[in-house]
Amino acid sequence: MELTVLAVPGCPHAPVLEQRVAEALTGQPAVTVTRQVITDADEAARWGMSGSPTLLIDGHDPFAVPGAGPAVACRMYRNEDGRLEGAPSAAALRRALEQAGAPG
Repeated sequence: MELTVLAVPGCPHAPVLEQRVAEALTGQPAVTVTRQVITDADEAARWGMSGSPTLLIDGHDPFAVPGAGPAVACRMYRNEDGRLEGAPSAAALRRALEQAGAPG
């Protein structure tokens, strides 16, 4: 399983996403998380980033919103109680990993 964090330079929510990914991976076999800095709209389109930060699981954005195009802008995620946050919760990330077939 390949995890990639896509973010624009200086994105304040990228470290939050990375910390929550690490939390969601607790107890999992070693999974490598790579980081890709996205600097323009062409890169965002090529990588499939619909806002910063974006997590790709095996090249797929499990939190993609239908119809959303590539964006070099902040991305917000709705948490379990409906509030907007700059990264998915660890619980939402665990569910996404399970749906993608992560062992555990």
